[in-house]
Amino acid sequence: MMPTIGRLKTRPDFLKVAAARAKWVTPGLILQARRRPAPEPTIQRDRPVLESGDPEIRIGFTVSRKVGNAVRRNRARRRLRAVAQEIMPGCGRAGTDYVLIGRRETLERPYTALRDDLCAALKRLERDRGAGRAPRVGRQRRP
Repeated sequence: MMPTIGRLKTRPDFLKVAAARAKWVTPGLILQARRRPAPEPTIQRDRPVLESGDPEIRIGFTVSRKVGNAVRRNRARRRLRAVAQEIMPGCGRAGTDYVLIGRRETLERPYTALRDDLCAALKRLERDRGAGRAPRVGRQRRP
């Protein structure tokens, strides 16, 4: 079953994804990801019922004013939405929130290269997560 695609719309949702500190930077975009916690079991008639995992992929889009005026930012956002609509149903992981951040290069980058950037970022994040690697926070020093 293909996961459904939802949208991240509220600031707290975007902040939760950013707090997960799992991101990958490509020339055309920045991808942040956060796996949503499993839903709590619900109790019906004195017995626990485990719900299946959330089959929804939620995606948020953001482009800062560094990219340009409103027209350029909206164009970058539209390009990111088109790429995500094409790639995410097949490559995204259900139960995960993603944030796609547009860069200046998002506007001039060819569509196929932008699509390849998103695929590479998704694969890299999954590989790092699968290997059990935690994202590094700053420089680690020995005591």
